Amino acid sequence: MTENRFASAIMHAWMQRGWLAYLAWPVAQLFGLLLKLRVLMYRLGWLQQQKLAVPVIVVGNIFVGGTGKTPFTQWLLQQLKDAGYTPGVISRGYGSKNDAPCVVLPDSLASQVGDEPILLAQHSACPVVVGRNRADAGRALLAAFPTVNVIIADDGLQHLALARDIEIMLFDSRGVGNGWLLPAGPLREPITRRRDITVANLNEGEQISATLPSDTVRMQLKGTRARQLLDANQTRDLSSLDGNLNIIAAAGIGNPERFFTMLRQQGVRFSSLPLPDHFSYTPNPFANLTADMILITEKDAVKCRQLKEIANDPRIWVVAVEAQIETSVVVKILQKLI
Repeated sequence: MTENRFASAIMHAWMQRGWLAYLAWPVAQLFGLLLKLRVLMYRLGWLQQQKLAVPVIVVGNIFVGGTGKTPFTQWLLQQLKDAGYTPGVISRGYGSKNDAPCVVLPDSLASQVGDEPILLAQHSACPVVVGRNRADAGRALLAAFPTVNVIIADDGLQHLALARDIEIMLFDSRGVGNGWLLPAGPLREPITRRRDITVANLNEGEQISATLPSDTVRMQLKGTRARQLLDANQTRDLSSLDGNLNIIAAAGIGNPERFFTMLRQQGVRFSSLPLPDHFSYTPNPFANLTADMILITEKDAVKCRQLKEIANDPRIWVVAVEAQIETSVVVKILQKLI
């Protein structure tokens, strides 16, 4: 797809300091000055942060695109529940048509609230509210679910209007790319930006980038089984898939190659179909594919389940992933919440 090839070309340029990056460098400097001015305005009180009645944990990234925020948030929700907390989630909801706060249900439409919030609502059994204004979303969450005693702001790192108690920043094996701000590089904010915890989402065999802090914590996403989209009772071990099957792996996420690498490490032989992040799946990209099996991510499955033609295709199987993270992260978070 043209859009995906363009995105890949831009990302390639952002991983090095080539002529294209240097061409955009003056604009990046201006962007950096505006960022500093914005932070200063909050520090001086010219712009006000809004504080919620319960602690807020912000999960986000400064590297554009996907770094594994949603599976990390799923993991963190479970850890908080295991520790006796009642967590809730607030999010903007990519593509959400709701400006006012809206409670997300497991069967909400992705076109209305975004795909990641639905995925969190389906898998965490925790209340999720989306809204353009994160503070308003947080207040709506607490009003609708008064037992919630800690809130995770998913992808809220740059939303400075919301006061926060803990900031968690995610990266992957790409580190900080060429280290420059947009549009000369892939960073929304400088690498020096403060945070409490840095997490690197890595596949097996990948090392934490030397550009990241020495106390960066490793996260790995593991997926070993696939579940049929049409009939969730049908499951297959990835390691048992016949090498003679014509398998296609499709991913409409921020970094499709991470999904493909994970499948290869499970011994799956396939052809890859990278799609743009938050791909709408209309028109149906699978309609004319001659495949015995099509593997997709859980995030893509949110939209695919809501499209009859795709939902009824027996070739489509969903690969669930689970985050594996050092326990030191949980300890540090719980200590800060006390």
